[in-house]
Amino acid sequence: MTTSFQAENRIPLNSSRLRDLRKSGRLPGVVFGRNTDNQMIHIPTIEFQKWLKQGASGFIELQFKEKGALTVLLEDLQRDPVTRDLLHVDFQQVQTNEIMRTKIPVKFNGTPIGTKQGGVVQVQLASIEVEALPRHLPTSIEFDISAMELGETLHVRDVTFATDVTVISEGNESLLSVVKP
Repeated sequence: MTTSFQAENRIPLNSSRLRDLRKSGRLPGVVFGRNTDNQMIHIPTIEFQKWLKQGASGFIELQFKEKGALTVLLEDLQRDPVTRDLLHVDFQQVQTNEIMRTKIPVKFNGTPIGTKQGGVVQVQLASIEVEALPRHLPTSIEFDISAMELGETLHVRDVTFATDVTVISEGNESLLSVVKP
């Protein structure tokens, strides 16, 4: 699924001008990629926040008035530590014929049996780092955790990917555990 945002180029701004840009409803960001120059942009904050609340996964198409569209992936975002407002976003440009490294979000569905026995769910890792051609990248990974008992742990090695996808994260890294409080 591809999401689209209207984007505009911007010039380097000082902190007060960036604050004014945010107050006007625009989120500053940067697009970077291999063999391309970094490009400073801004996008609509409200539309981006809605996309984040819906799960924030998959390719994004940035629509520019002057030069068409650019396909990117969300790489990072910065928030204000107190208010949690969005401050800045980083996008990685997608090169269709080059292997790229990115983090795939993990979604957990269900309520583990172990929680009914007094256990607590602890999420240790919310994404898995992988490498693949863009057409082979999954948008997200979903797990049904409803059968997990108290004391069970879900690891990166428990995830199965297509043969075209290389997992970069360590296999023994924990994704989720059901533990005693």
